[in-house]
Order: sequence, then C-alpha cells, then structure tokens
Amino acid sequence: MLDLTHERERMVERQVARRGVKNSYVLEAMRAVPRERFVPEGLREFAYEDTPLPIEAGQTISQPYIVGLMIEAADVRPGDNVLEVGAGSGYAAAVMSRIADRVYAIERHDELSRLAGARMRRLGYDNVQIRTGDGTQGWPEAAPFDVILVAAGGPAIPQPVKEQLDIGGRLVMPVGTSQREQRLVKVTRHDATHFEEEDLGGVTFVPLIGEHGWSEEACRPAEPRSLKSPAPTRSTPELIRAAAEPLPELDEPAFGALSDRFGEARVVLLGEASHGTSEFYRARAAITRRLIERHGFTIVAVEADWPDAASLDRYVRDRRAPDHAEPAFRRFPTWMWRNTDVEAFIESLRAWNLNRRLEERTGFYGLDLYNLSASIRAVLDYLDKVDPEAARVARERYGCLTPWAKEPQAYGRMALTHGYAQCEAGVVKMLRELMENRLQYFGTDGDQFLDASANARLVKNAEAYYRVMYYGSAKSWNLRDTHMFETLCAILEAKGPNAKAVVWAHNSHIGDASKTEMGLVREELNLGQLCRERFGKGAALIGFGTHSGTVACADNWDEPMQVKRVTPSRPDSYERLAHDSHGNRFLLDLREGMHEELRRRLLEPRLERFIGVIYRPETERWSHYSACSLPQQFDAYVWFDETTAVTPLPTTVRQGAEETYPFGL
Repeated sequence: MLDLTHERERMVERQVARRGVKNSYVLEAMRAVPRERFVPEGLREFAYEDTPLPIEAGQTISQPYIVGLMIEAADVRPGDNVLEVGAGSGYAAAVMSRIADRVYAIERHDELSRLAGARMRRLGYDNVQIRTGDGTQGWPEAAPFDVILVAAGGPAIPQPVKEQLDIGGRLVMPVGTSQREQRLVKVTRHDATHFEEEDLGGVTFVPLIGEHGWSEEACRPAEPRSLKSPAPTRSTPELIRAAAEPLPELDEPAFGALSDRFGEARVVLLGEASHGTSEFYRARAAITRRLIERHGFTIVAVEADWPDAASLDRYVRDRRAPDHAEPAFRRFPTWMWRNTDVEAFIESLRAWNLNRRLEERTGFYGLDLYNLSASIRAVLDYLDKVDPEAARVARERYGCLTPWAKEPQAYGRMALTHGYAQCEAGVVKMLRELMENRLQYFGTDGDQFLDASANARLVKNAEAYYRVMYYGSAKSWNLRDTHMFETLCAILEAKGPNAKAVVWAHNSHIGDASKTEMGLVREELNLGQLCRERFGKGAALIGFGTHSGTVACADNWDEPMQVKRVTPSRPDSYERLAHDSHGNRFLLDLREGMHEELRRRLLEPRLERFIGVIYRPETERWSHYSACSLPQQFDAYVWFDETTAVTPLPTTVRQGAEETYPFGL
C-alpha cells in the first residue's frame, strides 16, 4: 500500500524545496497538509505527483510547486489575515491556514465551495472560512488583508481586491491578455497610492471570471499579435510535415531502409508508446531485420524476463531446451510477447539463423528482472551440471527466497517489516562466486555460462528490486533499468568488441530520462540515458508515437486483457503536433544539424503519452502523460497516426509445431 506520508515528504523535498522554495513556514505547512484529501478519491494515488489534477466542477488543483511558490512569494507569516480568490479544492487555503492567523477563501463554484468547507471541518482547520461568490469583488467585511492570493488569471488586478490590501501587504496573481500569456505578478502596497509590482515569471492558470475579470463569454479572448514578434511563417505541424520522411507499408522491404543512418551504432534502441500496439512491434521487427541483414547486428535484447526470452533464443538459434524449461511468457501480461507479431519476427529470425554458422547467429535476450522463480531454477540447473557442490550451496542460499518466489511482492513487504535484506548477502555471494569461476565455466559452454550468470544477476537485482519497491518508485525504477543496462553490457561483452545490439523496450525506458520529467523531477534514470552515457553517439534512441486507434491492455495488474480505444491525443502534446501535420506514417530525424528550425521549436517541453500494460483513459492526463523534450529525449521519432491492438496467440499448440517451438503450452 502506498505510504502517503512518505510520498508527501518526498513531494516537499523534491518538487518544492529542491526547485527553490526555501521558506520554512511554507515547507512545514505543506508537510502537514494531506493533499490526498483534496482530490477525488480515484486520483489519490497521484496526489503527490508534480502536476495539476482534475477536481469537481471541471476545475483543477494546482501543482504542488506552484502552490508553494505563490505562498512563499506572498510571504505569508504567523498572525497574517489572508484572502484567497479561487479556493478550488481548498488545498492552498489549508496550507496557508497552518501559517496565518485567519484565511478567507472565495470560490465561484458552489459545489467546490461546499466541498472545500467540508474538508476544512473534517481536518479541524477552524481558522479557514470559505464562501461562494465573485472573487473579483474581494471580501470587504474581512479586509484589510496582509496577504491576497488570486489563483486565476485576469487581464488586470481587480481594483476592489487591490484596495483591500493593507499597507505593507502582499498580493500575488497571474495577469495577462489571455490564458496563454500570463505572468505571475507580486504587488506590495507601500502606502495609500503606491503599489510596487514584481514579475515572477510565466504561468498558466484558469481564467478569473467575474465583474472585474473575464466575462463567461470572453474567458478565452483572441490573442493579439505583437508587431515586434510577427507570427512564424510556418506552424510547428507545417515544419513537421516538411521534415517528415514518409514510410512505406510495414510489409515492404524498404520500410527498414530509413534506419540505415544508424547502422554504425553499437546499440540501437527501439521504443514503443504502448505495450499492446501491433504497428510498433511490426516496425521494430522490420528495422531490426534490416540492421541484422545489412549492418551485422547479432543481438536482439528486449524488455522481457531473461528465462522466458531464453526459450525464444533457443528456438531462433536452434539450441536444445533444458530439462526443466517452462512455456515462455505464461505470466501477465501474456499478450506483450505472446502475440502474432512477435511470433512472425521470431520465425523470420530463425529462418535467417538456420542459414548461418552457429557463431554467426543472432540471439534473442531478455533484459528485465521480474521472473524470479524461473531465474533461480536456471542457475540451479546449470550448477547441477558443472559444479554440484556450488549447486548445493546455491540451494541453501536461494532457499531464503523460495517461499516468496511465486509472489515476490510478499518478500518486499516482509523485508520492509524486518528492516533489512534477509537474502541479500547470499545472492550477492552466489553471483560473485559464479563470476569468479567464469574461466572454468566458460570452457564448458559459453552460451550456457552467459545464461546462468544473467540469471544469477537477475536473482540478485530482483531481490533488491522487490525489497525497495515499497520505499519509492524512483529507487525501484532505477534499480530495474540499471539491471537492464548491466545485462545488456554483459551480453555485448560476451559477444566480443564488435558485437552490436538492437533493444526493444517502452519509450519510458529507451528515451533519455534526463531530458524528461522522469529525471528532472522524479530523479529517475533509464536504459536510454545509461546507454548514451556509456556509448555516446554509438547509441541511437528511436521513439514511437500514435494519435488514436486501439490497444491491448488491462484495467489493473493481473486482470484480463481488453482491447480499448486510444483517446485522441491532447492539444498540448507532441502527439497532437504530429497528428496535425497530417502525415499518416513517417520518421522524424531529431539529431542536431537536421531540421534545426523544427528542432528548436520542439525543444520546449510538452506532454508526451506513455501507455503500458495498464491503460486508464478516464485518468489519462494524470496517469499516462509526462512532460518531455522530444529532440533531447530521442534521436529519431517514428509516427503512426492510427494504430491497432496486437493479436494474442491462441492458447493451444499449433499443428505440426517443432519440439522446440517456444509458444506452445
């Protein structure tokens, strides 16, 4: 279960204090107020993300950083009398109530006003008074105010509100000629007629509607064009259309030709915007075949468990399966790798390999660390053959993990309760001893050693992953992606200095995290970032995107697969820019020196959509979009305007299947 107290502390430290809010009153107040109580129940898991969230009446609760910034700018102090215009959920008023003597808050939506008042009563914040009304009129009977915060943007500061500011008082409000051109302004009143203004930077707030603000009809006025800043000759979608390189049909051999520009890379990472979209799999397959056949790539490494992928590797390289081999990809989400597109690629890779010598064949490897049980089995089976005494010791050490191997999350809860990693020493020692005997084992069978050592590394890292997953998403995410990077490097090393790899993983893993909200706000790193740091220009990061269509997904983990409609992309997203270019299928080269005007235009962060195996269209903005800088995140971007869901494989063995066929039961 999510520890909301811990998440609140992380929010204050990472999203507020680390970004420059230093006022101790503000930080302590934000630590004290439970933000999850101010959002709809279905969104409480996102309460401490650095983003606005939807609330009742079609309104939003501001992102935590903006709340902290505005309260610090207003210099709210103990003993102050405060007015807030635009109470919304009541969160900012609640934070200020932990500092000031009295807080008066006005909200024009009666529903929001009533809900905010009820929250204050439940939380015991009896120094907050909330009423429904026109905030542009202020609250004359409670004036003068030491602080006034206006949480909506208007064309100017309402005169009645300004006049209710006490001498020495501070007012903070977004002001601008339109919703898209607002500046956060701080006003300090020095005497009856002298008001000093300070510009705190650009912001975007909902419009301030009222007698002294925008009218209901004119809340989105047309934006005047500045004579000094003429409109660009071409819009961003027009620049995309000019730079886009159209792609042929997926089944045409020429589809993969546009990847030739990355043929000299050591690692080419191919993304996907969801785990259930056919076009992404088919495109990656076409590009990968081209890189294998024309540019000498011999490693395909995917976001999948090592033991499951090993069964496909044995099939494509025509190697014998071990005695205890289990059917591949039988755990949720089965459709991610047990689908017709993956099967077609695996068959084509096998056909390619069977015409080559064993040492020239292309392998298929898993980078991920979820299948703890199968990994333990693989290490033990290998040691039974090459070192029975080491196998006996390994059984004793892995015996510590065995009770949790089928439900590793339970081990995470246990380890957290006991306060230490009960199995860490054993699995680390097992991996170290396996690596120390590398030369001895390598003489037996190099492929078998690579398999066993990867599984031993998986056991070590999976143990740590399940232990830390309850401490926070960044720590567990970083461990997982670091494991994938270490596994990739181990495969490259084992295959020799000239080995080259193609990686298949989600955009969230292969796009450079340091150029996205993942790294900048949540302190997460990823496989793409680590590859850039290690290989420099020898790593090519290629993202994928779509506007609409269908996707294979589930509502929750371990629930049945569904085919859902993909909601058309948001107007403020990169996907909408690509859609508005009216290109059906294309590649954008985002590297420096290519299409510089477009690249500069795209550098400014926008929202990008990420759909995993879980898709919740009803909370899509908050659960599936994140801020990114596309040209810094990827070297190239492959676009499909409309996409279709993958087709899962049937759960019966196909007629006449080979004994090594990996998708049988």
